Amino acid sequence: MTKEDIKNEEPASVQGSDEAMEVKKELEDAKAKCEEYLNGWKRERADFLNYKKDEMERIGQLAKYANEELILKIIPILDNIYLAEKYLAEARHLQASATDAGLLQNDKWVQGFLQIKDQLENFLKKEGIEAIKTLYEKFDPNYMEVVEEVPAREASHDKEGWKAEEPGIVVEETQKGYTMHGKIIRVAKVKISK
Repeated sequence: MTKEDIKNEEPASVQGSDEAMEVKKELEDAKAKCEEYLNGWKRERADFLNYKKDEMERIGQLAKYANEELILKIIPILDNIYLAEKYLAEARHLQASATDAGLLQNDKWVQGFLQIKDQLENFLKKEGIEAIKTLYEKFDPNYMEVVEEVPAREASHDKEGWKAEEPGIVVEETQKGYTMHGKIIRVAKVKISK
């Protein structure tokens, strides 16, 4: 090998190493882009899974409360049944003092009426509807609406532990309140002690 041959070979090897460096750089650039695209895809995939999860929860909430409008139409019917039951109890009390006692108590339509009330209550319970407990409880504006304040002395009852002088206690419920899966769908209307 002559000096000229060596001179001619050097640029080729230098030229080859430049090409190798360029190819290596392109490969590194391609790997970086590939990593960038992969990370972008992973983020988009995670965002999509989060979106899907959020949508499923939203659909679940919609399904959970889809019957709310129907329930709100049924509740006044139940209110009327409670009112009729109250008058029925008064009629039974009056009848108990009369000579023909037991007429209403053994009446089939009264028993059927009370069965309808029980069926409605069971239906509402299965739908996640619960009555708000108010009677003899401390007034809570989150669940109750005051329709009247009654002097504490007039608001007497026989529940143990309740003091007639204590103000802000629910002494009468004029309209039941309800929750649906913990959400208030109707506040209770109550009378409280002054």
